[in-house]
Amino acid sequence: MAVTLLAGCTATTAHPAASAPQPRAARSGCGSPIDRGPLPDWASGGFSGDTSMAHVMGDGGAIVGVLFGDPLVAHRADGKANKILWVAKDGAAGPGDLVIDASLDGSGETARRSVEGGPGPSIVDLPRAGCWRLTLTWPGHTDTMDLTYG
Repeated sequence: MAVTLLAGCTATTAHPAASAPQPRAARSGCGSPIDRGPLPDWASGGFSGDTSMAHVMGDGGAIVGVLFGDPLVAHRADGKANKILWVAKDGAAGPGDLVIDASLDGSGETARRSVEGGPGPSIVDLPRAGCWRLTLTWPGHTDTMDLTYG
Protein backbone atom coordinates (compact mmCIF):
# COMPACT_ATOMS: atom_id res chain seq x y z
CA MET A 1 0.00 0.00 0.00
CA ALA A 2 2.88 2.42 0.73
CA VAL A 3 4.13 1.93 -2.81
CA THR A 4 0.70 2.81 -4.21
CA LEU A 5 0.47 5.93 -2.03
CA LEU A 6 3.98 7.00 -3.00
CA ALA A 7 3.17 6.56 -6.68
CA GLY A 8 0.08 8.72 -6.16
CA CYS A 9 2.19 11.48 -4.58
CA THR A 10 4.47 11.83 -7.57
CA ALA A 11 2.16 11.05 -10.48
CA THR A 12 1.87 13.65 -13.22
CA THR A 13 -1.26 14.24 -15.22
CA ALA A 14 -0.41 14.33 -18.90
CA HIS A 15 -2.10 16.77 -21.24
CA PRO A 16 -1.74 16.56 -25.02
CA ALA A 17 0.29 19.78 -25.28
CA ALA A 18 2.07 19.38 -21.94
CA SER A 19 5.71 18.50 -21.60
CA ALA A 20 6.21 15.66 -19.13
CA PRO A 21 8.15 16.73 -16.03
CA GLN A 22 11.04 14.60 -14.95
CA PRO A 23 10.31 13.04 -11.54
CA ARG A 24 12.37 14.13 -8.55
CA ALA A 25 13.43 11.86 -5.73
CA ALA A 26 10.50 10.33 -3.86
CA ARG A 27 9.53 12.00 -0.61
CA SER A 28 8.17 10.36 2.47
CA GLY A 29 4.93 11.53 4.03
CA CYS A 30 2.93 14.39 2.68
CA GLY A 31 4.11 17.79 1.67
CA SER A 32 6.77 18.77 -0.79
CA PRO A 33 9.85 19.95 1.08
CA ILE A 34 10.02 23.69 1.75
CA ASP A 35 13.48 24.97 0.83
CA ARG A 36 14.53 28.14 2.64
CA GLY A 37 17.79 28.52 0.72
CA PRO A 38 18.46 30.52 -2.43
CA LEU A 39 15.98 30.30 -5.28
CA PRO A 40 17.13 28.38 -8.36
CA ASP A 41 19.00 30.72 -10.73
CA TRP A 42 16.22 30.47 -13.32
CA ALA A 43 13.64 31.63 -10.72
CA SER A 44 15.59 34.56 -9.27
CA GLY A 45 14.89 37.14 -11.99
CA GLY A 46 13.56 40.36 -10.48
CA PHE A 47 15.19 39.67 -7.11
CA SER A 48 18.45 41.26 -6.02
CA GLY A 49 20.94 40.26 -3.36
CA ASP A 50 20.33 37.17 -1.29
CA THR A 51 17.44 35.20 -2.80
CA SER A 52 17.07 32.88 0.20
CA MET A 53 13.36 32.53 0.90
CA ALA A 54 10.77 29.83 1.44
CA HIS A 55 9.96 28.04 -1.81
CA VAL A 56 8.69 24.69 -3.05
CA MET A 57 9.89 23.06 -6.27
CA GLY A 58 7.42 21.18 -8.44
CA ASP A 59 7.97 17.42 -8.53
CA GLY A 60 9.06 17.67 -12.17
CA GLY A 61 11.22 20.77 -11.63
CA ALA A 62 9.18 22.84 -14.11
CA ILE A 63 7.81 25.37 -11.59
CA VAL A 64 8.64 26.82 -8.20
CA GLY A 65 6.21 28.36 -5.73
CA VAL A 66 7.79 31.16 -3.69
CA LEU A 67 5.89 31.27 -0.38
CA PHE A 68 5.37 34.82 0.83
CA GLY A 69 2.62 33.49 3.11
CA ASP A 70 4.82 31.06 5.05
CA PRO A 71 3.47 29.04 6.74
CA LEU A 72 0.38 28.43 4.66
CA VAL A 73 -2.77 28.49 6.79
CA ALA A 74 -6.34 27.52 5.84
CA HIS A 75 -8.01 30.16 8.03
CA ARG A 76 -5.71 33.07 8.82
CA ALA A 77 -6.59 35.09 11.90
CA ASP A 78 -3.59 37.41 11.40
CA GLY A 79 -5.02 39.09 8.29
CA LYS A 80 -2.16 37.92 6.08
CA ALA A 81 -2.75 36.09 2.82
CA ASN A 82 -1.33 32.84 1.45
CA LYS A 83 0.73 34.65 -1.17
CA ILE A 84 2.56 32.43 -3.64
CA LEU A 85 4.65 33.65 -6.56
CA TRP A 86 4.67 30.96 -9.26
CA VAL A 87 7.79 30.98 -11.45
CA ALA A 88 7.93 28.62 -14.42
CA LYS A 89 11.32 27.30 -15.49
CA ASP A 90 10.40 27.74 -19.13
CA GLY A 91 9.32 31.36 -19.24
CA ALA A 92 8.47 30.99 -22.95
CA ALA A 93 5.04 29.43 -22.31
CA GLY A 94 2.21 30.64 -24.52
CA PRO A 95 -0.64 32.83 -23.34
CA GLY A 96 -3.11 31.30 -20.91
CA ASP A 97 -3.83 30.83 -17.25
CA LEU A 98 -2.16 28.71 -14.59
CA VAL A 99 -4.82 26.26 -13.39
CA ILE A 100 -4.36 24.72 -9.94
CA ASP A 101 -6.36 21.57 -9.26
CA ALA A 102 -6.01 20.72 -5.57
CA SER A 103 -7.20 17.64 -3.71
CA LEU A 104 -7.10 17.18 0.06
CA ASP A 105 -5.20 14.01 0.94
CA GLY A 106 -7.41 11.33 2.50
CA SER A 107 -10.69 12.94 1.45
CA GLY A 108 -12.70 13.53 -1.68
CA GLU A 109 -12.48 17.31 -1.27
CA THR A 110 -11.16 19.25 -4.24
CA ALA A 111 -10.65 22.88 -5.13
CA ARG A 112 -9.72 24.68 -8.33
CA ARG A 113 -7.88 27.98 -8.47
CA SER A 114 -6.67 29.95 -11.46
CA VAL A 115 -3.93 32.53 -11.91
CA GLU A 116 -4.84 34.79 -14.79
CA GLY A 117 -2.12 35.12 -17.40
CA GLY A 118 -0.14 32.06 -16.27
CA PRO A 119 2.50 31.64 -13.56
CA GLY A 120 2.94 34.79 -11.51
CA PRO A 121 1.75 36.32 -8.23
CA SER A 122 -1.28 34.76 -6.57
CA ILE A 123 -3.18 34.21 -3.36
CA VAL A 124 -3.97 30.53 -2.94
CA ASP A 125 -6.40 30.07 -0.07
CA LEU A 126 -7.69 26.53 0.36
CA PRO A 127 -10.76 25.63 2.46
CA ARG A 128 -9.30 23.28 5.10
CA ALA A 129 -6.07 22.43 6.88
CA GLY A 130 -4.18 19.38 5.67
CA CYS A 131 -2.04 18.14 2.84
CA TRP A 132 -3.21 19.44 -0.53
CA ARG A 133 -1.95 17.73 -3.68
CA LEU A 134 -1.69 20.27 -6.46
CA THR A 135 -1.66 19.65 -10.19
CA LEU A 136 -0.45 22.85 -11.86
CA THR A 137 -1.20 23.25 -15.55
CA TRP A 138 -0.21 26.17 -17.78
CA PRO A 139 0.24 26.39 -21.56
CA GLY A 140 2.41 23.50 -22.66
CA HIS A 141 3.29 22.33 -19.12
CA THR A 142 2.10 20.35 -16.12
CA ASP A 143 3.77 19.80 -12.76
CA THR A 144 2.69 18.64 -9.31
CA MET A 145 3.50 19.37 -5.67
CA ASP A 146 2.06 18.92 -2.20
CA LEU A 147 1.46 21.92 0.03
CA THR A 148 0.56 21.60 3.69
CA TYR A 149 -1.88 24.13 5.11
CA GLY A 150 -2.11 24.46 8.88
